[in-house]
Amino acid sequence: MLLVPETDFGTPASRAETLVTLTIDGREITVPEGTSIMRASMEAGIQVPKLCATDMVDAFGSCRLCLIEIEGRNGTPASCTTPVAPGLIVHTQTARLKDIRKGVMELYISDHPLDCLTCAANGDCELQDMAGAVGLRDVRYGYEGDNHVKTRDSDGLNARWMPKDESNPYFTYDPSKCIVCSRCVRACEEVQGTFALTIEGRGFDSRVSPGQHEDFLSSECVSCGACVQACPTATLTEKSVISIGQPEHSVVTTCAYCGVGCSFKAEMRGEELVRMVPWKDGQANRGHSCVKGRFAYGYSTHKERILNPMIREKVTDPWREVSWDEALAHTAAEFRRIQYQYGRESIGGITSSRCTNEETYLVQKLIRAGFGNNNVDTCARVCHSPTGYGLGQAFGTSAGTQNFDSVENTDVVIVIGANPTDGHPVFGSRLKKRLRQGAKLIVIDPRRIDLVRTPHVEAAYHLPLRPGTNVAVVTALAHVIVTEGLCDEAFIRTRCDWSEFEDWAGFVAEERHSPEATEALTGVPAEALRGAARLFATGGNGSIYYGLGVTEHSQGSTTVMAIANLAMATGNIGRPGVGVNPLRGQNNVQGSCDMGSFPHELPGYRHVSDDATRDIFEKLWGVTLSDEPGLRIPNMLDAAVDGSFKGLYIQGEDILQSDPDTKHVAAGLAAMECVVVQDLFLNETANYAHVFLPGSTFLEKDGTFTNAERRINRVRRVMTPRNGYADWEVTQNLARAMGLGWDYTHPSEIMDEIAATTPSFAKVSYAYLDEKGSVQWPCNEQAPEGSPIMHVDGFVRGKGKFIRTEYVATDEKTGPRFPLLLTTGRILSQYNVGAQTRRTENVVWHEEDRLEIHPHDAELRGVRDGDWVRLASRSGDTTLRALITDRVATGVVYTTFHHPTTQANVITTDFSDWATNCPEYKVTAVQISPSNGPSEWQTEYEDQARQSRRIAAKLEAAE
Repeated sequence: MLLVPETDFGTPASRAETLVTLTIDGREITVPEGTSIMRASMEAGIQVPKLCATDMVDAFGSCRLCLIEIEGRNGTPASCTTPVAPGLIVHTQTARLKDIRKGVMELYISDHPLDCLTCAANGDCELQDMAGAVGLRDVRYGYEGDNHVKTRDSDGLNARWMPKDESNPYFTYDPSKCIVCSRCVRACEEVQGTFALTIEGRGFDSRVSPGQHEDFLSSECVSCGACVQACPTATLTEKSVISIGQPEHSVVTTCAYCGVGCSFKAEMRGEELVRMVPWKDGQANRGHSCVKGRFAYGYSTHKERILNPMIREKVTDPWREVSWDEALAHTAAEFRRIQYQYGRESIGGITSSRCTNEETYLVQKLIRAGFGNNNVDTCARVCHSPTGYGLGQAFGTSAGTQNFDSVENTDVVIVIGANPTDGHPVFGSRLKKRLRQGAKLIVIDPRRIDLVRTPHVEAAYHLPLRPGTNVAVVTALAHVIVTEGLCDEAFIRTRCDWSEFEDWAGFVAEERHSPEATEALTGVPAEALRGAARLFATGGNGSIYYGLGVTEHSQGSTTVMAIANLAMATGNIGRPGVGVNPLRGQNNVQGSCDMGSFPHELPGYRHVSDDATRDIFEKLWGVTLSDEPGLRIPNMLDAAVDGSFKGLYIQGEDILQSDPDTKHVAAGLAAMECVVVQDLFLNETANYAHVFLPGSTFLEKDGTFTNAERRINRVRRVMTPRNGYADWEVTQNLARAMGLGWDYTHPSEIMDEIAATTPSFAKVSYAYLDEKGSVQWPCNEQAPEGSPIMHVDGFVRGKGKFIRTEYVATDEKTGPRFPLLLTTGRILSQYNVGAQTRRTENVVWHEEDRLEIHPHDAELRGVRDGDWVRLASRSGDTTLRALITDRVATGVVYTTFHHPTTQANVITTDFSDWATNCPEYKVTAVQISPSNGPSEWQTEYEDQARQSRRIAAKLEAAE
């Protein structure tokens, strides 16, 4: 096994359809118009020496190594900046060019350290490679005089020398090795879009500078790794490479963080991971990455990871490490006992959106075929279940309509209830690039997210609505479009039910839905809302991207349907650059839904009451399946408190920290007799568990993830599971302990079963994925190449359905006791409940949750920046430090939920979406006041958690 090869063509590919033929070194070559001569040469197998050029950024032409000669033209132009033209005759290697290139390389080497043998980039240094390529054998200029290499010169200290910057936890910056090629600066600008780097100084004094001569950690750098990836020398180097050495083989796999689903090369030495490098052929990320996927994998070897199964009789007892056989036999016996004592419906399970499709499929199969009920749910219940319901009603399928490449063709973007630069940063970078090219942006969010104003990007409209008024705002946008005659009538008549449209149009045209009538309710100025509506309807290709700020409301499903109405009314469905695009929060939340993780649906979103669908699985599994929908997560907890639900198998979710109304979740878990947690760490839910089954990381398993664009990507094992088993094997062994005769030997067999039973996956297999790289479902006989764009010729349900979206105010109201509204979200460096990212160096950027509060609200309450404050709601209270900022409006406060010591969800209520029970995380009436210490609940929780995590005795290793 060797390193996965990737060709660097020097400059980006041209998308022109016109072809041009030229001759390079005697070979006739045909390429698209606009292609650089450098790229054309490389496509023909002719490698022109280069240092400043790389195909991730535009041509720059500064290194002067890639010079060529063109017959009939004077001089030696740079091949990276010279486009092809018909009939050109190009020479890449002549005596003149050889002399020039040697001279250029001599200049570079004369001001570069000669420590190649001990350099971290030895074996992976383009400067070293190019010195060999041009035949450099001597440096005539010597190494004395002005330089950036030596700490001292003949006059004492060398003012041009700068020490290595090791402030960033993941990479170093060594200015002495910098050749000022600007690749890092251009990657930061063109790929990431942060503009954190610049070239300071002029001439010989030029050097790369983070920000205004700051260190990397203090600068605006977001540690995406694009600069490190672009650097041709050891100037920017991963600390892991410095400590471990160069990798010797690599495996392409998929990131296990957010729903973008980035492809990476896991570069290894033996079974030790050296680094994660974004794969250029990854169709979701196109060679880019964020700080989490690129660097935050250290949790897989963290000292707190649990590697042996554990059991205990009571949650107040210390854990006892046992063998796998004992743990699984105990679990099976307990589940059988509970069902015998309390009935078949008394146990259930929760699938994981962090595990693979195959593992999720097995958990729901275990519950349906082994437990004999449909009491299965997933974390999508508390995030994107309204997406499934709303889009299913409007379009007929429960997923987004576009691929991520579609953003490159959009002209107007609505981002509502999402913060892509923090929650989905790689997609955020792609969106910013399109905005810098001229696309217009409309942001609908109570908070001023970074996209509202960021380097070279500014939203045309920011509609800072009051939390909880999404439906009113989107319906008001529709009011403007309908009453001003901006609908796409041809699209509607062809693709949608015209009578339903007329009913809907009459509804939204009512004066009570006008921007002027809703302004007092939403807080959005009427003129701004009208301008945004006109822009979206008339600005060309219009796309809508939304997140949890849409779904996690009492009217989450209604808002999703309102968004679908807006897209259909303007004809923005079924082609590149348009569509309705939910930004999924976890790596496989789309897949967990696809695999039948909801209590009312079998795999492929088919209702459990459908006889034909049940028959497929009954024949294959050899059991009779229940036709009654099971319990949702909130129902399970309610039933536990009531005494009828007694056992729960939780794979890879932490409901005590992630679900709303923490006290109610704790009460439900405490009332159960057998809670089984399968995870990497003793998470917060494990405080109430009786059995702990150690899980495996994405690096230790084979499988697939399905990202937010319905893309099915391979996950490939790169190391042996430290706990002894991949998660699918743990579930299979539990099923065997419960008497089921499962005999899968590899996850590919599970995918074959999925494909045989689920029409939208019919052509999917590991062999097919290896051939194609990835595919987007539906992938079947009707769409053998997959479906990058949905609803191209017609909606899945037939005609698009317009649905009335009546605004109904949430029951969660502000008042004298609780006059502020709390909304929650994520931050770039952390992920979900933080179980993984808190166990990496990412804590240097976010070591605690902070409460954002407007200066006016803070002054009224005597709160200063950094003060401890008490945050209280009708449900409970907690304390955290204040962060005073005008990002939030007056009357609104905001916090993240990444740290269990804060437990923001002790504040949130049990109000939920009317259709799906998705919790209303985004609207909680609160009050804040100065505090001088943790709340009583926090103190009690910390004591209980400390007692619960005691381990009585340790085994030496997993079996």
